[in-house]
Amino acid sequence: MKNIRNFSIIAHIDHGKSTLADRLLELTNTITDREKQDQLLDTMDLERERGITIKSHAVQMEYTYKGEDYILNLIDTPGHVDFSYEVSRSIAACEGALLIVDAAQSIQAQTISNLYLALENDLEIIPILNKVDLPSANPEEVTDDIVDLLGCDPEEVIHASGKTGFGVEEILKAIIEKVPAPVGDVNAPLQALIFDSVYNSYRGIETYFRVFNGEIKKGQHIKFVATDNDYFADEVGTLKLNQVPKKSIKAGDVGYLITGIKTASEIKVGDTITDADNPTQNMIEGFEDVKPMVFAGIYPVDTEDYEELRSSMEKLKLNDASLVFVPESSAALGFGFRCGFLGMLHLEIIQERLEREFDMTVITTVPNVSYHAYTNKKPNDIILVNNPSDLPEPSTLNRVEEPYIKASIITKAEFVGPVMSLCIEKRGEITHQTYLTTERVELNFDMPLSEIVFDFYDRLKTVSKGYASFDYHPIGLRESKLVRVDILLNGQLVDALSALLHTDNAYGIGKKICEKLRKLIPRQQFDIPIQAAIGAKIIARETIKALRKDVTAKCYGGDITRKRKLLEKQKKGKKRMRQVGNVQIPQQAFMAVLKLNE
Repeated sequence: MKNIRNFSIIAHIDHGKSTLADRLLELTNTITDREKQDQLLDTMDLERERGITIKSHAVQMEYTYKGEDYILNLIDTPGHVDFSYEVSRSIAACEGALLIVDAAQSIQAQTISNLYLALENDLEIIPILNKVDLPSANPEEVTDDIVDLLGCDPEEVIHASGKTGFGVEEILKAIIEKVPAPVGDVNAPLQALIFDSVYNSYRGIETYFRVFNGEIKKGQHIKFVATDNDYFADEVGTLKLNQVPKKSIKAGDVGYLITGIKTASEIKVGDTITDADNPTQNMIEGFEDVKPMVFAGIYPVDTEDYEELRSSMEKLKLNDASLVFVPESSAALGFGFRCGFLGMLHLEIIQERLEREFDMTVITTVPNVSYHAYTNKKPNDIILVNNPSDLPEPSTLNRVEEPYIKASIITKAEFVGPVMSLCIEKRGEITHQTYLTTERVELNFDMPLSEIVFDFYDRLKTVSKGYASFDYHPIGLRESKLVRVDILLNGQLVDALSALLHTDNAYGIGKKICEKLRKLIPRQQFDIPIQAAIGAKIIARETIKALRKDVTAKCYGGDITRKRKLLEKQKKGKKRMRQVGNVQIPQQAFMAVLKLNE
């Protein structure tokens, strides 16, 4: 066990984490020249295109140092704030972490929040300054930032470049010398932590785990503590680039397990694996069920594709256990699903994967968060509101509570003003402001989660010219004055466009939605009124003017009454058309609500 090292990599999006992992795999000869490609651990096309890690991966490397053979287990972590629970479990499976900071961009919000996670788990941190070969790199200044953050010596910061491979040997040396070897008792009852799972269409779910005590053998009768299910270990092994089956995996090591499980919900990240006949008494701490934060309706563009969409969603859920969905129907869009996501990035990824992997074109309704409503009849009973139409009538409503978050924004000093005014506009309250250096400021806000769901992230990037980085975590529920704003088209309620808004913003946003829809809905032969309403009260109105057909063109000269007769006849037709005519809403109209400020 003394020659095993388990470590993860923490970095903000686009600081060169996957590229550096490629160089580590090359230097330890884990991959052959034929297998080389960029971002080797990112297996999805989406990850490669966007340059982000969505699914964490694990890989084992072997390295000889001073005549001794070492086993290095790299447990990769996703970089985005939506997946912070997965990051916390990956970190819990390690003894050390490489903190990667881009020499051109310096420290960002995500780096700091993941660093705190690592420090809470008592990990040994190895600071690395990446991309030092860039012309825009500023190594001296960024090294000072890292020293201020970690309290280490400047000499301890390793200068490296994932692109050229400079400094990678230094990193491997630091991992072996600084990261402590795992501790554990091979003879104790089995205790292993699940930090990830992957769906394989031939063999069921593959579970990735780290053994803390005892050992897991092929054919062993095992039990998952949180779900209380037991299975037989059909195959265990270690994770090179391809899986290598072994007879057993002992304490301190990382491996994979195949038990023939077919449903992803049976495996929960953070669960403890133990022996069914001789179970451990202690579950590994930190386990929690992943809760969706953002909800949206997903509907097929063609109603006949509903069953196909259902099977696509079920297949997607096999790969991504954090996706939650229940069937729902809408008067405007027909049958579809109400889905729960970890955040806005997760929503975008699911939508893209449905389109790419299953050829499904879908309409996504306005995302919203989960509220708690209380009525006057039963003031202690919580009504969960995941859909605006679930909100009780205003006459019976006692109060509504909405989820709040603590947001941390790191930006350049010159953008503090615009960032503050954006957060205050989004009902944020500033709680803290610290200057990390003379140039960089960290701002902390308490703000409602529903306000970031719309266009917050895009606008933050705009007001800070792309420099601000953003991170958040939930801090509970607070009472709030919320109303449901409904949109009426031609007097008909379009339930898919309803939104729950704060009373102060309802009028402004209702007006903006009407203006936006007026531009996007095609003109018909009759006038279409677009109205925003709270209950029975109309708060805003726009009208899409009718396309005029000139019926009097053929009446030249002669008496005016002939023209008038034709116009009267046309007027009757228009009136009848308006009663029976229905308005087609294009897909952009549903998504337009998200981009109200453009």
